[in-house]
Amino acid sequence: MKIMKRLLSFSLLMSLLLLLTLCKKSNPAVPIINPFSNGGTERNMIVIISDLHLGADTSYSECKVNLGPLEKLLNQIKVAPNVKELVIGGDLVDEWYVPATTDTYQGKDQADFVKRLATVNKGVFDAFNSIIREENILVTYVPGNHDLTITAANIESILPGINQARDNVLGLGTYSPNGHPEIAIEHGHRYNFFCAPDPFSNQDIAPGTIMPPGYFYTRMAALSVKQKKPSPGETLPIVIPNIGGGESQDLLYRYWKKWAESVKMFPITYKFDNKIIIANVNGFTGNYSVNDLVPFQTSPGGFIDVVLYHGVQDSWEARQTYNNVPIHIATAHAIDSVSSNTETDHQAGLQYFMNPASDKRIVVFGHTHVPRIDVGTSYEGKKCIYANSGTWIDVNPQLTTMNFIVITPQNLDASSQTLVKLYNFEKEVASKMAEASMLY
Repeated sequence: MKIMKRLLSFSLLMSLLLLLTLCKKSNPAVPIINPFSNGGTERNMIVIISDLHLGADTSYSECKVNLGPLEKLLNQIKVAPNVKELVIGGDLVDEWYVPATTDTYQGKDQADFVKRLATVNKGVFDAFNSIIREENILVTYVPGNHDLTITAANIESILPGINQARDNVLGLGTYSPNGHPEIAIEHGHRYNFFCAPDPFSNQDIAPGTIMPPGYFYTRMAALSVKQKKPSPGETLPIVIPNIGGGESQDLLYRYWKKWAESVKMFPITYKFDNKIIIANVNGFTGNYSVNDLVPFQTSPGGFIDVVLYHGVQDSWEARQTYNNVPIHIATAHAIDSVSSNTETDHQAGLQYFMNPASDKRIVVFGHTHVPRIDVGTSYEGKKCIYANSGTWIDVNPQLTTMNFIVITPQNLDASSQTLVKLYNFEKEVASKMAEASMLY
């Protein structure tokens, strides 16, 4: 009997300890972060999100699982009394990530496409539109490369009343929030050879087009992912440098190497002469093959040529002028660095902080899907902050997703500083990843 009592007492003691442990776990000491509070009553905070990649078909779109958390975050922003502006830094609407064999517009037009997309992502667009209608928070859209050719009218049709920050050319925009000329927000694609608007190539094939090579690259990548990166249906023929061909031929060889890398990275089951790419967008009306995109030679070491984007290697200087790039990038370097995320970050510093014609001290890009904050100095030795707003796609390999930036400008207090903070919203909880501060 005494043994039984001791066992019972021991059992009760263990149960009590377990209960205390569970209670402790359910009441963590770490406070929940409210990223949209400045500790006061002023409405001055600027929130930046980008690279939502909302698609018109959830069978292939990159943002599906994260739609619910995105809607929840937007609703939190809506009721936040300290948020003044919400900026969408590009790639809101995804016209690029569509498998090559899919007709993007389903035989209709862009207006129908964006309306269909808004219906598929209704919860998110309802949340955006609710914020816009209340008029407490200014919502601004900046174009990205995946929504490069989406017109202002078509954005307005699904987000009526939204503020649009656009350059004088379609597909680009830079935005400085109200009262803050020291801040620049743009997507970052204007500095990328594969992603910047191209009004010079393919004009005989698709008059008026501005689609750069990256559009076709993305269509092929989406098909490869849909096919679960299969064994390739064919091996790409080797191109050998044309030693006596001069600079243009050398640049086209560099361009071929980038296509060779992409074909290897994203294999497809089709033969390279199959006309599988349905490109009924932005002036294109036909179907195209891999062979139409990749440079080729008729004899080893001979002349290198290409069908689509014929002469693209020679028009980069003109493209940069057209795209309002302040400090031009050498063509060879631009081609060689098309897949470099750090090159995009470098261009933020070069084009803004090291540019004597620029007065920007804080620059926010998207595009790379690599969220980060870097602190540097300008050509004058002044402190500067670069931030990348990451992405909201479901899977961002080896990186976080559901990212956003919050800028809290300094006030009139002499001790006040401007704060730039990077968060992610994974598991629907805001977690601070990095922060930096500065005094103007």
